[in-house]
Amino acid sequence: MSIQFIQQAICYMEEHIYEEINYTDVAKSINMSNYNFHRTFSFIVGMTANEYIRNRRLTLAALELQQTDVSVIDAAYKYGYESPESFSKAFSRFHGSTPKQAKKKGAKIHLFNPLVIKITLEGGSIMDYRMEHRGKQKFIALVRPFPNEISNDDNDHSIPDFWAECYEKGLVEPMKLLRPQGRRDLYGLCSPTKESETHFDYGIGVIMDEDTDTEKLEELLGKGYSVWEAEPADYAVFQCIGSDGECISETWSKFFKEFVPQTGYMQTDDTDYEIYFENGESGVFCELWVPVKKC
Repeated sequence: MSIQFIQQAICYMEEHIYEEINYTDVAKSINMSNYNFHRTFSFIVGMTANEYIRNRRLTLAALELQQTDVSVIDAAYKYGYESPESFSKAFSRFHGSTPKQAKKKGAKIHLFNPLVIKITLEGGSIMDYRMEHRGKQKFIALVRPFPNEISNDDNDHSIPDFWAECYEKGLVEPMKLLRPQGRRDLYGLCSPTKESETHFDYGIGVIMDEDTDTEKLEELLGKGYSVWEAEPADYAVFQCIGSDGECISETWSKFFKEFVPQTGYMQTDDTDYEIYFENGESGVFCELWVPVKKC
């Protein structure tokens, strides 16, 4: 997604701010999958599209309460709340005062103004990457769906917990044993998504090629493992430098904020993945492979 698409998304939200919309409607308006839009928008803007819509509505509601004789109940329904009580709770969290207090002269409210995306030059940092092409790939993996909303949520540990669970239950080692020693790299697979989907699939697996032991494959498939297919794609590849998963989030942030604006590439709706090497370079937590194409 380019900076222009982000601005288009913001314009769409502003134009439909009084309607029942959420991030899935915004994604559809710019022809992006729900997951890629949610992740890209939140990385660049620093909040989700749903948060942006909520903050703008609460700002407009406060201004209308201060400047007109609109009732609290009418404001609640106008700005998309199911009841005056839920509106009052959200209003109080955002403004630090109740809707009734906001109607009084001199009441303080928080203003969240419409965003305007501007390109700024920030300098000096180097972002190393390489371009790779991969044909059709297959993996055997443990797969689980996750809601789009967990993307970029620093307080959510669903995917790390999934890794921990698979290790604790002894589910990772059988996949690794399908591969010859020295080539037992693990993949963290993230599904390509469609516009209508509210969840994405994340898989933990190993690649399937001529070196994979196919004799044990059927046994694993019968135990709940899945075959994951990735279509041919061009990839931008980045090394995530660090000791834990935070470096992956940092690399994604640089991808959207630095790589995309400077190179003219954008992410495609194909499988992206992390590779955790059995014999990796010192200091490299994993490699991040992002499917891309020229804008």
